[in-house]
Amino acid sequence: MNAVRGRFAARTVRVKAPGKVNVSLDVGPLRPDGYHSVASVYLAVSLYEEVAATSTDTGEITVSISGASTLDLDGVDIPLDHRNLAYKAAAIMADVSEHSTGVHLEITKRVPVAGGMGGGSADAAATLLACDALWNSGLSRDELAHLAAELGADVPFALLGGTAVGLGVGDDLSPALVKAQTDWVLVTADFGLSTPEVFRTLDRLRDAEGVAVDEPDAVDPGVITALRTGDADALSRVLVNDLQRASIELAPGLRETLGRGEACGAIAGIVSGSGPTVAFLAHSPAAAAGLAEELRHHSFDALAVHGPVHGARIISDTLL
Repeated sequence: MNAVRGRFAARTVRVKAPGKVNVSLDVGPLRPDGYHSVASVYLAVSLYEEVAATSTDTGEITVSISGASTLDLDGVDIPLDHRNLAYKAAAIMADVSEHSTGVHLEITKRVPVAGGMGGGSADAAATLLACDALWNSGLSRDELAHLAAELGADVPFALLGGTAVGLGVGDDLSPALVKAQTDWVLVTADFGLSTPEVFRTLDRLRDAEGVAVDEPDAVDPGVITALRTGDADALSRVLVNDLQRASIELAPGLRETLGRGEACGAIAGIVSGSGPTVAFLAHSPAAAAGLAEELRHHSFDALAVHGPVHGARIISDTLL
């Protein structure tokens, strides 16, 4: 970087953090504070964002998108200023760190933007960990998780990884001890969906039906059992996403995507979070690879992944 000159010792910490799939997502009624209580099972999957945080002598936070990104970002509006979650994460770390400097964040995008997989949250989690290391802040994982919760419900999970139950607005996390691997195929869309708009659409659909919805206070234990045993067939019977019908209302083509995936051999399919990414469950890595190839033959953008995987991790720390 041109800003790094003279005696200033620049350093780059590179961190990767995973995207997630909501294996189950129960959504409560609209609360007076404008939020919804949820009960969800998060699964971190092997599709990672990367953030390279480089110290600078400018005293400023700057953000760029790496040319190594695998997403087609033409026409995608990713803010590179204070609206960016990674920028916000760096600003929070600067406030709590005694020896903060300027920092440049280079983000390698792989998780779909506005795709229901928490890509921006993964960027924020990676930035928290990178800046903690860059500035020798010495924060514990619990302390970082507390800061992560200030940035959004999905950020603490991207930091934690693995499998977790999320309650409250999704940030009250309880790790679930899941070691068995499950295999998935992600079908991404060339458009995004606004999470607030999806929630508003769900509220509208429910209001039209006049059906009272209870506050969710627990997840279906069958979901955790199926994940722990790696039983894909059992898991296929308990997949649920209350937001799915709202996502389909806003993007009717998702219904065709779900149908095509199952016609091509998926055990089951589900919209991930607020969508529009669709996650298809497969019996094995080979089955997932075959399903992804078949879907690509039908002109879908499909990628085989697995979970659970670890949360945000430092992958390099280099003096420049």
